[in-house]
Amino acid sequence: MARILVISPSGEVYDHDNVRWYRHADLQSHINHYHNIGDAFVFDSSLKLLNFEKLEELPITRIDPQQIDRLNAEFDYVFLRGSNYVHAEMNWSRTAEVLRRLKLPVIALGIGAQAPVSGKLELSEDSKTVLKLIADSTASVGVRGTYSAEVMNELGIRNVRIIGCPTAFRNNRPDLAIRLPALDTVKQVGVTLRREVSKHYAKDIKRYLNVHRDLVKAMAERFEVTLMSQGEVEEKKLALGTPEQKQEGMAALRENGWATAWYLDERMDALYRDRLFYSDVVAEYEQLVRRLDLVLGYRLHGNLMALANGTPSIYFTYDSRTVEFAETFKIPSFDVFGDKPFSLEKYWDQALFDRFNAAYARTYGAMSSFLSENKVDHKMVRPTAAAPSAPPAPESERKVA
Repeated sequence: MARILVISPSGEVYDHDNVRWYRHADLQSHINHYHNIGDAFVFDSSLKLLNFEKLEELPITRIDPQQIDRLNAEFDYVFLRGSNYVHAEMNWSRTAEVLRRLKLPVIALGIGAQAPVSGKLELSEDSKTVLKLIADSTASVGVRGTYSAEVMNELGIRNVRIIGCPTAFRNNRPDLAIRLPALDTVKQVGVTLRREVSKHYAKDIKRYLNVHRDLVKAMAERFEVTLMSQGEVEEKKLALGTPEQKQEGMAALRENGWATAWYLDERMDALYRDRLFYSDVVAEYEQLVRRLDLVLGYRLHGNLMALANGTPSIYFTYDSRTVEFAETFKIPSFDVFGDKPFSLEKYWDQALFDRFNAAYARTYGAMSSFLSENKVDHKMVRPTAAAPSAPPAPESERKVA
C-alpha cells in the first residue's frame, strides 16, 4: 500500500482514515476560531478512497533540503485535498519552491476555480506556476467541474479530468441512487447554514440572507428541522458553548448589521437557540444526515455529504462554486438570485434526481479512472468506460503528439 503526503490536510486523522478538527477534545482552544469543517469532509472522504499505510503532511511554508530528501525517499506521491484553490487571493506560500525540489507526483483531487462576482478571473503568477508544476508531475489533474477545467485550459494545462469531489464517493458506492419517498412522509429535515458570506461570493447580500432566513423558517414550519452549521464562531458557541458563550454568540449576532437587518428575527432567534447542530467530527455529520429525510441549503459539502449517504438534497446556488457542483452532478438546485420563490414541491420530482443518479455514476467512473490513470492505489471500482476529459482546447491551440 502507498505512503502518501498531503497538502492542506484540514484536520487530524484517527483510526487510519477518519478526520476530526485539531485538538477535538479541547473545544475551548478553538471555539473563538472560524474553520470550515466542510474542508475536513473532503479530507476524510479522500482518505476513504485510498489504499495507504502511511500518511504525513507536506510542509509548504519552509524549505528543508534534508527533509525533502527524506520525503522523496520515503513516500510515493502527494495529494492536494480538493478545495477552492484557483482564485485571485490564493496564497501558496512556498509551495512552488517545495514542488520544484520534490520529485513526487502531486495528485489534485478535485480542485476548483472561483469566479469573481464581476470581471475576469485574474490569477497571480505564483498560482499559475504552482498549477503548472502540479500538472507536469502527473498524468492528469482532477478538477471539480467544467468552469474549473476551462480556467486550467486557459493556463495551457490540457491534461485535465472532471472528477467532482471525493465527498460524493466517500462510501464507495458505484450504484448509489436517490429514490424519493412520498413528500408527506418526510419528517426530519436538515438545513445547511452559511450565514457568513463575502461580497466576492454573493452579489446581493441582502437577498442572500433574506432567502436564507425564509428557507429556514419555511422548513421549520413544516418539519422537524436541524440547522446544520459548519464553523462560524457564533453558531458554534450556540451549539456547543457554555451558557456564557451561548450568550456571547447571540449578542454577537445581534451586533452584526447584516444579521440583524436581513437574517435574525424573533423566530430565527428561537430556532438558533434550540435547533443548531455543529460538530468537529466528520463522522458525526455523517450519522446526522443518515437520520434525515432531506437536506437542503447553502453548504456545498454539507449537502454533498447527504447525497453520498442516499439522502435527497437540494442546493441553493449563489456563486460559481455552488453552480459548478450542481452542474457536475446534476443536483437539483435553486438560484438564490433568481426571480422565482422556492417551492419544495417543484423539486420533489424523481426525474430531477434521476439526472443526479446518472451523473453520479458517470462521475464515479471518472474519479476511479483518474486515480488509476495516475497509478494511485485506490478502493474504487474500475469502470470499463474511459473517464471524460475537460472540454478540448481550440484547434489552433492543440498540441500535436
